[in-house]
Amino acid sequence: MSIKSSLESLLFVAAKPLKVKDLAELIKKSNDEVVKALDELASEYETDKRGMEIIKQGATYQMVTAPTEAKLIKEFVKDETMGELTKPSVEALTIIAYRGPITKSDLDRIRGVNCALILRNLLLHGLIEAKVDKKKNETYYNVTLDFVRFLGIKDISELPDYVRLSVDDTLDRMLATPETET
Repeated sequence: MSIKSSLESLLFVAAKPLKVKDLAELIKKSNDEVVKALDELASEYETDKRGMEIIKQGATYQMVTAPTEAKLIKEFVKDETMGELTKPSVEALTIIAYRGPITKSDLDRIRGVNCALILRNLLLHGLIEAKVDKKKNETYYNVTLDFVRFLGIKDISELPDYVRLSVDDTLDRMLATPETET
């Protein structure tokens, strides 16, 4: 796989800007090689007038939607945030409510599918929040006060069977096993 291909993949899945040094460590290349490849990739996106582009702030890069598509993106995001939640979104929200704070990888393992778009949608709805644990370098998701207020309860512990389900160790045992066994 080429350096540009690897970098493009990482920038695409990242929900935040990425530092050159972190990208270099991930793909095991020098900072100079990474910067050169990122600059070439950004130029290709700009030349080809694609719907995505790569922006740079100092030694940090991020893949974003092209400004020319802003109107379309705004309409799409409005429809996504104003519409009803899908069944998969409700499932993920339920898991987060009962088991939060929870990482994306644990949520993915519980549901058996990638939940990146669901998490984005729930964040846009204001039903969950993300907090980064810098020591573990992981993002944890939990329900917001808006979610609690929307349900008409005063505390998350008022959810049906909350005490029993939030401490049930079945999920903990499942998450403790290596992914290849699940």
